[in-house]
Amino acid sequence: MKTDKTLSEAHLQRCLDFHGHLCPGLAIGYRASEAALERLRETRAEDEEMVAILETDACGADAVQVLTGCTFGKGNLFHKDYGKQVYTFASRRSGKGLRIALNSGAFQLSPRHAELIQKIRNDEATDGERSEFKEFHTRKSHELLDMDLKQLFSIEPVTVAIPEKARMEPSILCARCGEPTMAGKLEKVGERLLCKPCFEQEQIR
Repeated sequence: MKTDKTLSEAHLQRCLDFHGHLCPGLAIGYRASEAALERLRETRAEDEEMVAILETDACGADAVQVLTGCTFGKGNLFHKDYGKQVYTFASRRSGKGLRIALNSGAFQLSPRHAELIQKIRNDEATDGERSEFKEFHTRKSHELLDMDLKQLFSIEPVTVAIPEKARMEPSILCARCGEPTMAGKLEKVGERLLCKPCFEQEQIR
């Protein structure tokens, strides 16, 4: 793996353990995270020192969580459902941001690889074809891990409106279902405070 040495084989193994397998998407997220940590001169966030905004919810998102410490649970990982391999990172410490976008053609599949993916999606692949697909997928993953960064991504500095740190709020019981709900997430209906699912149910009645 000819990466920029910011991370290591051990870091890749942590991503594999978390995600479950090696695939091109995970490799892309790994390389994007590697580039962000190096160029922003950051280490894995223990709290909310870094922020990540992902335009994908595919495999690469798992590598971002493992390597950068930007996670949904800590409130410093944000998802925009654009279906694009674009990763934006920002450092709270320096205020600097980076937008990292996969280059067109960087993830080019051979006709046979694409054919096998379609067969698997349609549940038409034989056991032999599934093994063949795994070989293609593994080979492509390693290509992405070894690819020159300029060939793989377009990387540009950006100004990011860094969100406020995650709020810590008390929970209040929803007046309809009785389940504890973060205070700031409740909707007021008359004199009652409702969680969003109960509020939506009230609207369709």
